[in-house]
Amino acid sequence: MNQQNTIDVKIQISENGPYIVSGDVPLSKKIIGTNKDDESVKWTQGQKYPSQGQYALCRCGRSGNKPFCDGTHMKTGFDGTETASRQPYLEQAKVVRGPTMSLTDVENLCAFARFCDPFGQVWNLVSETDNPSATKHFVSQTCDCPSGRLVAWDNETGKPIEPKYEPSIGLIEDPVKGCSGPIWLRGGVQLIGADGFEYEVRNRVTLCRCGASRNKPFCDGTHASIGFSDES
Repeated sequence: MNQQNTIDVKIQISENGPYIVSGDVPLSKKIIGTNKDDESVKWTQGQKYPSQGQYALCRCGRSGNKPFCDGTHMKTGFDGTETASRQPYLEQAKVVRGPTMSLTDVENLCAFARFCDPFGQVWNLVSETDNPSATKHFVSQTCDCPSGRLVAWDNETGKPIEPKYEPSIGLIEDPVKGCSGPIWLRGGVQLIGADGFEYEVRNRVTLCRCGASRNKPFCDGTHASIGFSDES
């Protein structure tokens, strides 16, 4: 992706309508991979969609052409009111300090991907970060959190540890739970509210695409409880 496209990459939320993506942002499915105990341990690549300079992604969860919008939101009276906090991440975050690393956590951003759970959960692992094995798991699990709810910090430098992503969009699929998950923004994609508000640009963000989140425009994990599928 060239510099000009990177600058122009953005998502505009339309009022009670779709996400309008511009800047030729790559779009593909990202599948939650699990171990023999059905714990989330890796991301695997799924279907890649053809490149488009601009496209509209369904936000109501009812389109017959998912992941793209087909106008169904206008027939169903979809209410896409943005209710999420607009405070910067760090102003919302709880901090858990460990011996060499720390964890920040904004619980209402949880997208229910469950990468935080293996090896005793990240909230316990952070207190063991003077142990190289615990540190390895702590860092990898926080970095795999798609929503950016969880962020690992190096106590010595005071800097966050983030995976390196190019601007891109993933459509999360969750085979173990038998559902389709949120829209995963990666690599610093600018999100603009229906009223023109510019949300904080972050490396990892998950947006609701089932239409049922109570924390719009962000995912709150409701897709799992309602069994949302982008095949229906």
